[in-house]
Amino acid sequence: MTQDAQTLHISSIGHRGDGIADTPDGGIFVAGALPGEEIRARVDKGRAHHVEILSASPDRIDPICRHIDECGGCTVQHLAQKPYLAWKRDLVINALGTHAIETNVQPAIPGQPHSRRRAVLTASRVGGAILLGYHQKGSHKLMDVRECPVLVPSIVRLLPGLRRLSTELMPKKGDLRFTVLMTKAGADVSVEGAARDYAKRLPALTQGVMDLDLARLSVNGEIILEVRPPQLIMSKIAVVAPPGGFTQATEEAEDALSELVVTGLGKSKRVADLFSGSGTFALRIAKKANVHAVEGDAASVKALDRALRHAQGLKMVTTERRDLFRRPLMAAELNAFDGVVFDPPRAGADTQAEQLAASTVKRVIAVSCNPATLARDLKTLMDGGYSLTSVTPVDQFLFSSHVEVVAVLERLQATTIEPLRP
Repeated sequence: MTQDAQTLHISSIGHRGDGIADTPDGGIFVAGALPGEEIRARVDKGRAHHVEILSASPDRIDPICRHIDECGGCTVQHLAQKPYLAWKRDLVINALGTHAIETNVQPAIPGQPHSRRRAVLTASRVGGAILLGYHQKGSHKLMDVRECPVLVPSIVRLLPGLRRLSTELMPKKGDLRFTVLMTKAGADVSVEGAARDYAKRLPALTQGVMDLDLARLSVNGEIILEVRPPQLIMSKIAVVAPPGGFTQATEEAEDALSELVVTGLGKSKRVADLFSGSGTFALRIAKKANVHAVEGDAASVKALDRALRHAQGLKMVTTERRDLFRRPLMAAELNAFDGVVFDPPRAGADTQAEQLAASTVKRVIAVSCNPATLARDLKTLMDGGYSLTSVTPVDQFLFSSHVEVVAVLERLQATTIEPLRP
């Protein structure tokens, strides 16, 4: 250790998983450090480097992945489960606190290793080799993945074969993006960024599908070969996932989120499911209520419509393709429903939340993978007369700084806010 090294005491974990040492000049971020630890390190621009742990926390455990020091994904493998889940819960509490929202946040529902059924990987040519994996911490450099303890083992076993498949698709410049979804019928692989002349390699690609026993391969939005429909089962209903489409990362989290949503809706009879995707929540809600599913992605709406043709035992389900960022459901439209579920992307749904705040909907269920934008949208709803009755984190993104959240709100008073025009 050099002479300019400092001794630091770690007081907390930040929202990105770094330890934080409080100093008179502000906080210093220390990757991999835990509260209560004393470390020695060089400090540059508020970050610690060349870290030496002088006294370790009793909550420190051994990471389960050999890529821990390189990978930019799983930043908190070294923390015991109880304080780890408390940290996930605190992420939500702190986000709500930035908008002065005080409520009883439930304990986080834990995730499990080897459960993530969806992976987004990058393939890049480096010299004469092709790397396939994730980006390194704070870098555009690619880390070649040989194991991943959060993925289902069947995806990990595919990695060598996907590297070989990359040789048939790699463009002269740029990278490939693989979206791999493990379904009941096998792996659904969608590749973006492939060389424009990939069609010349169709025989090799077809052989690759057969060798890897893929359910389906899509390249640049075109289905190359579908051996078996890549089905997901939602409330005992088979849905053929659109290539590269949105899917909840783990089946266990999807079940937990769905149970929270359905329970939160109570006795609602007419429900709008906004940002509905391929029907994750809509198909479960429809067991007891009429549902209007609204989604901007055409392929997802089509997938839900196809699933409904063969579904039995459901109430009435209608679908609508609509960009809810550009054209949110207006308050007058929302008033036809007594329950609304919205599950937007990470950016949240501020304009849609404003219309909900101006509506007479009795129950609103907000689902989000971003506590910061969720807190903003909840504040809008609460200012419009809603009461927050429950908030539950779900650890769908194991070992990362991300967390899924389900919030339940009830309208306890009539709104006096005029509907806002988008």
